[in-house]
Amino acid sequence: RADFESCPDSFLSRSSERFFAQRECMEHECYIFLSKRAPGGRLSSSALSNVLRKSLSPVELSDQVLVDGFLDSVGQLVRVMEDSGFVKMQRLDDDALAGTANRPGMLERYCFLLQKDEASVLNDIHLAEGIRVGEKHCQLFSLADAQQMPWVVGPRINYERYSGERTRFSVGFASPLGQLLAVNHIYNQYVFLGDAGATLKKLEAKKLRLHSLSSYSRENAVSRDAVNDYLNEAVAAGRLPVKAHFNVLCWSEDAAERKELGNLVSSAMAQLDAVAKLETDGRAQIWFAGLPGNQADFPMNDTFDTFLEQASCMFNLESSDRSSVSPFGVRLGDRLSGRPLHVDISDEPVSLGIATNRNKFILGPSGSGKSFLTNHLMRSYAEQGAHVVIVDVGHSYQGLCELMGGYYFTYSEQRPIAFNPFFLAEGDVMDTEKKESIKTLLLALWKKDDEDFRRSEYVALSNSLSLYFELLEARPDIFPCFNSFYEYLQSGYGAELERSKVKAADFDIQNFIYVLSPFYR
Repeated sequence: RADFESCPDSFLSRSSERFFAQRECMEHECYIFLSKRAPGGRLSSSALSNVLRKSLSPVELSDQVLVDGFLDSVGQLVRVMEDSGFVKMQRLDDDALAGTANRPGMLERYCFLLQKDEASVLNDIHLAEGIRVGEKHCQLFSLADAQQMPWVVGPRINYERYSGERTRFSVGFASPLGQLLAVNHIYNQYVFLGDAGATLKKLEAKKLRLHSLSSYSRENAVSRDAVNDYLNEAVAAGRLPVKAHFNVLCWSEDAAERKELGNLVSSAMAQLDAVAKLETDGRAQIWFAGLPGNQADFPMNDTFDTFLEQASCMFNLESSDRSSVSPFGVRLGDRLSGRPLHVDISDEPVSLGIATNRNKFILGPSGSGKSFLTNHLMRSYAEQGAHVVIVDVGHSYQGLCELMGGYYFTYSEQRPIAFNPFFLAEGDVMDTEKKESIKTLLLALWKKDDEDFRRSEYVALSNSLSLYFELLEARPDIFPCFNSFYEYLQSGYGAELERSKVKAADFDIQNFIYVLSPFYR
């Protein structure tokens, strides 16, 4: 969405707004739903789901004491998450959940697959032959069994597009199912915390049952060993046993694209070494359990046992980049979609404690865009009132300087670089500091680095400068520069040294004039 009101009133800035106006890009939203199962209630399954009940909320959950205890636990979680400094959580109010007369809420958006700013509209929902919401044809792919899961999970994987032979670009383990899956989709991640002791007790009974049947089937023996390894790790490492389920709900308004959607989701899961399952029989129950706040009624026969650490590796840990709230910054493009973002790489990192200074170092091979980036960076800073000074080697920034109406000083063999320390702008005064800097410059041009100067030479230089500036006051027609100072040394100052009876051993003016001759004219 273009913003012509706040963008700088320059040709490049407004052209950038027009270029990106109304372009499609991937949007991402993340919601965490914490649900409490009714105490003592029967676990749901594909055959027993509240999709067939009159009321979604069990009667037991109307107990205020139970609700207050649940809210206290949620408050502790929110505090821990926000104290990390990486997450900001906001509780959804009634309007955000149920919606208003003109704006759909979370319930309506999930049921009818509406976008964030899309107007409210009612659609028919068909569950007989696949899930269809109005004209949107949906497919549901799940990871509901341990056999479908990868053999190894972790917090990260390599993103091959930006990785090289010696370098690796890390993204979250489940990123192929999140931002990297370029279709309209919802990635649901379910983790169910239960009674750990009761869970381990059931698994112990299952292990004994498999052990008694192991003589009849080798598969039973393998399953017995797997359950035994799970129990050993739970006890030895203090792991928390949980049940988990993950699914991807994708959709398209073109029914012919359903096969392509399936290929994309299956390929994304294959990048994790996971096997996608297209839900057909239990899709209605799984879809309805994804209704915001209804996660506690998820069919538990579509979950698998794992540990909390392994389940958390399947969480989507990344989101779309957001523009900085800082008023100062530069416009950059999102890595995945190219969407323009306002980024502060100077002040904000310092204020957040990420960096302690504002130095920047741009490294890249020839043709990688170093000068292009620097041109863009300097233009953005100049438009925001920064004072920019560039030492340009190769005239890469001459066009930018002309565009911004700046001063560009260049040199060649015929016109070498030069500066005039003798010139004073209107209103300036030749104070002691400026005189000392000129004397230091003249001594550096006259003497070598390892060659010392005598006190008499320093005094003679001071006198020459004082007399020269007195001459400039008496003769306004003389332009203050090195050439006029050099001519004064040749003509007037030699006679002054003779009147003061300064010997050549104290100050050799002929040697001084000869050494400075290459800088004359």
